[in-house]
Amino acid sequence: MATTTSIDVAIIGAGQAGLAVSHELATQGRDHVVFERARRLAEPWRSERWDSFTLVTPNWAFRLPGARYQGDDPDGYLPRDEVVRTFEAYAASFGAPVVFDTEVQAVDVEPGGSFILRTNGGTVKARDVVIATSLFQRPKVPAVAAGMPAAITQLHSRNYRRPEALPPGAALVVGTAQSGAQIAEELYQHGRTVYLSVGGAGRAPRRYRGRDVFGWLLEIGFFNQPIDPAFAAPHVSGKNGGRTLNLHEFARHGVRLLGHVRAIDDGMLRLAPDLHENLAKADGFDAHARQMIDGFIAQAGIDAPPAESDPPLRDGFALPQHERLDLAAADITSVIWATGYQWDFSWIHAPVFDGNGLPVVHDGGTATPGLHFAGFSNLGAHTLAKIGDDAIRVATAIAASDRSTGLDATLTRAAD
Repeated sequence: MATTTSIDVAIIGAGQAGLAVSHELATQGRDHVVFERARRLAEPWRSERWDSFTLVTPNWAFRLPGARYQGDDPDGYLPRDEVVRTFEAYAASFGAPVVFDTEVQAVDVEPGGSFILRTNGGTVKARDVVIATSLFQRPKVPAVAAGMPAAITQLHSRNYRRPEALPPGAALVVGTAQSGAQIAEELYQHGRTVYLSVGGAGRAPRRYRGRDVFGWLLEIGFFNQPIDPAFAAPHVSGKNGGRTLNLHEFARHGVRLLGHVRAIDDGMLRLAPDLHENLAKADGFDAHARQMIDGFIAQAGIDAPPAESDPPLRDGFALPQHERLDLAAADITSVIWATGYQWDFSWIHAPVFDGNGLPVVHDGGTATPGLHFAGFSNLGAHTLAKIGDDAIRVATAIAASDRSTGLDATLTRAAD
């Protein structure tokens, strides 16, 4: 992007949300451009996922507008590299107008109602703007990490690749949502001594009463609830055909389970005595998920297999609740912070955010006419199974308005 230009609709972010909206606008024949700060498509999937990563949603749940899974393993889970190829093919299928290496640094609302986008390559004027950046914008590492001894390798989960890439010795994984639990499992299965700081994320059965649990939760409307900043996705795995992850089973295999990290000083990890409490939360979510599904099946009169239960495991409750751990004595040489991501919309200068800094969205729109968000309408709106619904809402809202008609689009795109 080398010149100041005017465009009809600007989409910020070429992930699944941005591409889905682009597809719908292309179907309308509406002029638009997708700005992507990376230099190639699906960059987070390429460089911010570990080597053995797979989706945790089944293949049949790939439901972008105009695209459905066409392979021969609908109940499997796409590996990382196949996810990248799938997004590349999707963008190519309708000629998504993506401008790479362009970071939108500020969005301002003009008095007349149009928008000014300030990018690293110039200024853009747009009649409508769609924010499609997701909530997973900036790796979140707790402040206590600053107290970690310099000799210990620290990395966020997005930078973890494989067990062999870590220095010899024990590994400490902090966080037990989807990434932390899967990485901890991979490490101990490769013979590593693993210490795992357990958070409050729940677990869910991989399959229950004849279906993948994601299918049940999707059908009962679990993902339609509002976005909750405190919600942590329950740990589950899609690796090797998919399976349930259970922290008690981890303990049975020798993983040292710990409470959450309070502080780090003088080579000592200081821990909260909340291990058993957090294990109970994980168990409780599993029981709650099963109860919701059982109730839905009974109410809807669905002919489903009888309820089954996993073998009762309580190994984690037998472990002591440590409040101190000497990092050197434990031979911990690496720490993986699986502590999630933080959102930051401070670059959008419009009064459309709540007290948590999250956009207040209704049918893809906001209180500022012409400013839309894709993937933010509910808890599951960003998922591959539901982002198409949000894309349709946004495109419909744009089409229903006369804001984006009659603008002479003169975008000059830089050559790749």
